Amino acid sequence: MGWLDRPATDTQITHRSRLWLYALAALLFAFLIVPTLIVIPMSFSESQYLEFPPRSLSLRWYETYFSSRSWMQATATSFKAAALTVMVATPLGTVAAYGLYNAELATARLVSLLLITPIVIPVILVGTAIFYAYVKLKMVNSLIGVVLAHSILAIPIVIMIVTSALKSFDMNQERVARSLGASRIEAFFMVVLPQIKFAILTAAVLSFLTSFDEVIVSLFVSGGENSTLTRNMFAALRDQIDPTIAAISTMMIVVTSVLLALAQLLGRQSRR
Repeated sequence: MGWLDRPATDTQITHRSRLWLYALAALLFAFLIVPTLIVIPMSFSESQYLEFPPRSLSLRWYETYFSSRSWMQATATSFKAAALTVMVATPLGTVAAYGLYNAELATARLVSLLLITPIVIPVILVGTAIFYAYVKLKMVNSLIGVVLAHSILAIPIVIMIVTSALKSFDMNQERVARSLGASRIEAFFMVVLPQIKFAILTAAVLSFLTSFDEVIVSLFVSGGENSTLTRNMFAALRDQIDPTIAAISTMMIVVTSVLLALAQLLGRQSRR
């Protein structure tokens, strides 16, 4: 029996019968991934302009990036903002998800819907609202302002991921711990947290990437010494076609891929 004639699932559907599904998945994968991967060879071009395929290979634009004070400062700001966003959004989102999931109030669902609205409404409206609030509070172009703005977008993601994990968790285990004398906080840290830690880790990684990749809100609230990497990239594309953007984009792809891979690896180890 060849590979194509072997069962693909418990229902005995063969791989041959699912060839159309594999082909469709390959087309969708190419549609989503190939345009992104084109940036990688462009980043190694010797040309002063963005071109694909590159006629000659060089590390010129990587050297330009690492030797530029403004790019390095923006990169440091993005990493700091993303790390601080994780520290703000992950615990707040986890506590909110846990509280709303266990709440017996009729308004809990409404509150939950309100908390995820920042990722439902257009981001430009969120950015505009935050900008006008920051003008009043004098927080425009400040690092704390960037962190809080990015946290507004990251907290709904944390809430949805942690809530999904809690739905697959048997809350009777927490009730048993509390009946044996543990407080609610102790029961959470000893019983609930160990079983949803992978979901929290995933939420933390996505919070980091939400902040690190954010463009629109950063255009409104960051600038000067606290300008983010994505904001500088947008400005460079608007004012001039600088191949340094391709080099930076390649490194951002690597950072994103590594973080997601580590999250999946740690998740497998925790499940084992």
